[in-house]
Amino acid sequence: MPQRRAHVAPSAAQSELARALAALRDAVDAPVDFSAAAEAEASAAVPATPELDLRDVDFVTLDPAGAKDLDQAFHLARTDSGYTVRYAIADVPGFVAPTGAVDAAARERGQTLYAADGSIPLHPRVLSENHASLLPDVDRPALVWTFELSADASVSHFRLERALIRSRAQLDYVSAQEALDRDDDARIALLREIGELRIVKEQERGGASLNMPDEEVVQNDDGTYSIVRGNPLPIEEWNAQLSLMTGMAAAELMVGAKIGVLRTMPAPDRAAFDTFRRQTEALGRPWTTGEYGEYLRGLDRHDPLTLPVLEAAASLFRGAGYVSFDGSVPADLEQAAIAAPYAHATAPLRRLVDRWSLAICLAISEGSEVPTWARESLSELPALMQTSSQRASRLNADTVNRVEAALLTPLVGSRIDATVIELRGEDGDRAGIQIADPAVTASAPVPVGTKPGDTVSVQLVRADIAKGEVEFAL
Repeated sequence: MPQRRAHVAPSAAQSELARALAALRDAVDAPVDFSAAAEAEASAAVPATPELDLRDVDFVTLDPAGAKDLDQAFHLARTDSGYTVRYAIADVPGFVAPTGAVDAAARERGQTLYAADGSIPLHPRVLSENHASLLPDVDRPALVWTFELSADASVSHFRLERALIRSRAQLDYVSAQEALDRDDDARIALLREIGELRIVKEQERGGASLNMPDEEVVQNDDGTYSIVRGNPLPIEEWNAQLSLMTGMAAAELMVGAKIGVLRTMPAPDRAAFDTFRRQTEALGRPWTTGEYGEYLRGLDRHDPLTLPVLEAAASLFRGAGYVSFDGSVPADLEQAAIAAPYAHATAPLRRLVDRWSLAICLAISEGSEVPTWARESLSELPALMQTSSQRASRLNADTVNRVEAALLTPLVGSRIDATVIELRGEDGDRAGIQIADPAVTASAPVPVGTKPGDTVSVQLVRADIAKGEVEFAL
């Protein structure tokens, strides 16, 4: 898979960048540390042992290397008529006491935040990275979805149960992809097969879930920072299909019971499509025929221009939010990129809303009453999640902006050639530009009459690392 690493060399700029990133973390408008009460409550939390014992099932987890907050584990099996997929989710509802100190802290945060120098977790680490995490070779309570799939991976039946499980291995994407390519890991051998079939089902629905290029600011061993950009591995997409299938099943349960919380997103409008078409033309990979989902799926992963095309496609995936309901079902239910109603229900260690989804779905599956705490606080979730999502987006954007300013600092005063991605401003005298080396996207003035796809020469006037700002002139 193509990957680009833009590196900030050790220098005065690097020192200034380190200070800027530390200040950015300190300025996050959410608590960083947990209260003593929350830490103590998390350490002492012991959920009831489930009656269903699935420790004989060979579950495995699949996450980025080094992850400790393991939300999901899976087991795949072939049957006479298709497949059985077991998808275990960390039993966070069993660990977090309603209206307790951990619950209150999680509502303040909304989700785990990822800064350049480490994460700011949703829950105390003793819970999210230890007691509730589906770590290997330890017994864990989990909420286990069991899917019966036909030969084409259509869901014929599913159920949700609380069970005791024991993961056999903690796999990471890179080594697991290598193992699949060598056909030497039976535990995940079916992941490619099922994942590809589920991608076909998505295509048939008219969905186009966007597997965005990874853009991660990483701290290197020598204390320097880099921006690493690259396409997701195929195994990440196949694994994501298990999560998408689970989210659709959760939505089906909640819509049927007329209570729950869904992740929604409107379909792109004509203006968004027109802008995206111009961007693909500017990048030399024009979208001329077919649905946009078909176009995105057909991009060559080994083409270096696929990364900026997918980055441009993000404009089509805007307006996502949450809608909660109790007693009547809202009119607009669909998540347009998935082309189906969908709920977040697979990452409760890292995202607040999933705890509600799982608690409600378990009650529906068991034929019991939805917990009072979940029902009474359901209407609060959309606002809590919107606030936390905005906070996470700001932190990520501000981090990238500061690193990009540091990358460009050595070029202040220089002329730089860049490709125009889109025109901005009423007079069309500003544009979004893509610089090839270092790989930076910015806004700059351009001559009147410039078109998307043109190459322009601009001069870098200023790079302010502390503010994450860069300024160009003609």
